[in-house]
Amino acid sequence: PPVTTWGECGLPDRVHTKVLEAFGDDSEPFPIQKQALPALMSGRDVIGIAKTGSGKTLAFALPLLRHVSDQPPVIDGSEGPVALILAPARELALQIYRETKRFASVLGLRCTAVYGGAQVAQQIADLKRGAEVVVATPGRLIDILTMQQGRLIALSRVSFVVLDEADRMLDMGFVHDIKRVIRMMPQKRQNLLFSATMPDAVNDIVANMLHNPLTVDVSPEE
Repeated sequence: PPVTTWGECGLPDRVHTKVLEAFGDDSEPFPIQKQALPALMSGRDVIGIAKTGSGKTLAFALPLLRHVSDQPPVIDGSEGPVALILAPARELALQIYRETKRFASVLGLRCTAVYGGAQVAQQIADLKRGAEVVVATPGRLIDILTMQQGRLIALSRVSFVVLDEADRMLDMGFVHDIKRVIRMMPQKRQNLLFSATMPDAVNDIVANMLHNPLTVDVSPEE
């Protein structure tokens, strides 16, 4: 069933306190958060149909961080992150990165962003140092994954994956890159896909990526 308060979300105490500091004691989760959080906290794959600005980032960031905090820490940066968030554009990737990092730091988790239009050397250095959570645009991530014959960094530790604004990613021509990234990850993982619409190309990604997903639709009625 949906949650009605932040206290019902099963968050670590430190993250719960940080959420209340950010949004206030009297705040309650948005509809997408109320419905997606319990499913993700229980380990389900989820399809979220929601518009930009509906509270999606926190709906996946909180269960993602709880999942990551339960895994062994990343020691060697070459093994890659535990959680991977894919976004279609630099601006969205940075927005997700900033919001996720705000809560990740409370748990002592490292978060880094990988996107085009910035120096790739610095991003590689951040990845080599090790990061439990990576927020990336597909094109730049593929560039880094294929450097040095694929020996620079791998996705062998990934066990939680988020595709945000999947329909927009496909409109921008990232479908091939997304499928390449999916093939590089372990099959045993938890998956979440957010999309404002569900065209055939998105359904194809769903079939290749998600297992028995629960669909949460909070898009406004036409």
